Amino acid sequence: MFKFKVVLIGDGAVGKSSLRRRFMGETFEKQYIMTIGADFSAKVFDVGNTKVKFVIWDLAGQPHFRQVRADFYRGARGALVIYDITRRKTFENVVPWMEEFLKNCGKRDVAAVLIGNKVDLRPKTPGAVSTEEGMKMCELLKAKFKIPVRFFETSALTGENVNEAFYALALALLKRPGEA
Repeated sequence: MFKFKVVLIGDGAVGKSSLRRRFMGETFEKQYIMTIGADFSAKVFDVGNTKVKFVIWDLAGQPHFRQVRADFYRGARGALVIYDITRRKTFENVVPWMEEFLKNCGKRDVAAVLIGNKVDLRPKTPGAVSTEEGMKMCELLKAKFKIPVRFFETSALTGENVNEAFYALALALLKRPGEA
């Protein structure tokens, strides 16, 4: 079995906890509850014929938790970098989040998945971040940071692409050198 520490990062209220809960098989909570510092869970799942265990750290996104977050990154091999497609500022903060992850994780054999969350709200949100903008950001992250990055649009509410995003991260990590 391969074991990977992964972090869910992004601004507050982008849906990190909701995505984690959905991946864990839990129900969607409509009421926002801010993560204090970090929360974690673990899940074992199959990727092809390989068993993978993710130890998932859901990091608080509010700026006043920045100092606390640094320790939670240590040893992480993967990141799900999440923005809310209905809040452009969260999209603009993707690069600083990736910089924070790479500065603090202590590893270079890492991978990431960029997630545009809340796609179920796109029809109701004029000026929402487009799929094309998300794909361009993914290409920018790959070029700037020289690590594998995949892109998904998800909905924690409906479950759209949630498992696929986590599985894509597992596949990328299985292809990376280094210790699992």
